[in-house]
Amino acid sequence: MFFKALPTERIPLKVRLVAWWRGYDIADIEERMQRKNKEDVPLLPAARKKPADDDSNRILWDKDRVTVTQLIWGDGFCGPGGPQNVIDMSKLLALSPKLSALVVGAGLGGPARVLAKEFGVWINGYESNELLAREGMKMSVKAGLEKKAPITHLDLNNSPDFERQFDRAYSKEVMFTVEKKAELIKSIYDQLKENSLFLISDYVVRNHDSLAHPDVTQWLRHEPLNPFPVTSDTMIYTLEKVGFKIRVNEDITDHYLKLINQAWANAEQAVQSLAAEGESGRKNMFAILKEADLWNRRTKIMRQKELRVCRYLAHKPAQP
Repeated sequence: MFFKALPTERIPLKVRLVAWWRGYDIADIEERMQRKNKEDVPLLPAARKKPADDDSNRILWDKDRVTVTQLIWGDGFCGPGGPQNVIDMSKLLALSPKLSALVVGAGLGGPARVLAKEFGVWINGYESNELLAREGMKMSVKAGLEKKAPITHLDLNNSPDFERQFDRAYSKEVMFTVEKKAELIKSIYDQLKENSLFLISDYVVRNHDSLAHPDVTQWLRHEPLNPFPVTSDTMIYTLEKVGFKIRVNEDITDHYLKLINQAWANAEQAVQSLAAEGESGRKNMFAILKEADLWNRRTKIMRQKELRVCRYLAHKPAQP
C-alpha cells in the first residue's frame, strides 16, 4: 500500500476514510488505537452497512470519480503528475506557438491545457471515454481554451481519423488500455508531419509471464477499462515497425511512485473538503476509497517490478 500511517497519535488516512464512510466517531477510533497494543481490539468495529456497488470489480468513470480524482490529483488530471511534471516531460518535444500537437487519451484535458498555456502550442485532445471528453471540454471552455485546447470524444481503438496533420503527439498512460495498439500508432504516425516527435508514457509489464502473476490478474480485473499491457520491447517494436525512430527509452517507475505518494500524502485536504459537506459527502468519500484501492493495486505490482512505467520519445524522420 502507498498509504503511510501518520504519527502514532494520528489515525491513518485510509482508516479515517473507512470510518467516515461507515459513520463512526473518530474519537472512538482513537480510543481503539490506544487499546490495540494492549488488547486484541479490531481497529474498526463491524461494518454498519454495505456500500453500494460493493459487488462491482471495475472502478468505472462516473461524476463522483471525476470529482474525487481532481481533489487528489489536481484540476483536470486523472492521475499522477500535475502541471509541473507535464511541463518537465514535454520539454523533450521542443514545443512552441508555431506548432500543433495531438494529445491521445486526453482525459479531463489537464495536460492538454498545461501545454497550451505554457508553450502556446495549439492542441487537439482526443479521449475515448465520453464522460471525460465532455467534462474535459467544459473545462477548456471555462478556461477560455476551447479553440486552443479542445477535447473531443473519439474511439482510439478503432483506427481513429485525427482529421489533420500535427507537428507533435503526446500520450500519457493510455496506450495500455488500447487493444489495437499497432493500428492506433499507425494512425498517429500517418497524421504527424515529417520530422515530428511523439512522446509516450505508459504502463508496461516486465515480461509475458507477468500477466499470469496473481496480483497482476487482480489488477487486470479491477481496472476501469480492460487493460492490454505489453512489454517495453513490444512497445518499441510496434513504434519502429510503422517507421518511428526511438530517441528516448527510459524506466520512470521510481519517479512515478514518488508522484503518487506526494498526491496521496495531501489527500487529507480532499477528505476535509468532503467532510465539510456532511452526509452529501459520503458518496464521494466512498469514491475516494475505491480510487485508493485502484492505486494500491497499481503501486503494489510496480514495487514488485511486474508493472513498470516507461517513457519513450519517438521521431518520425523526414522521408528521402
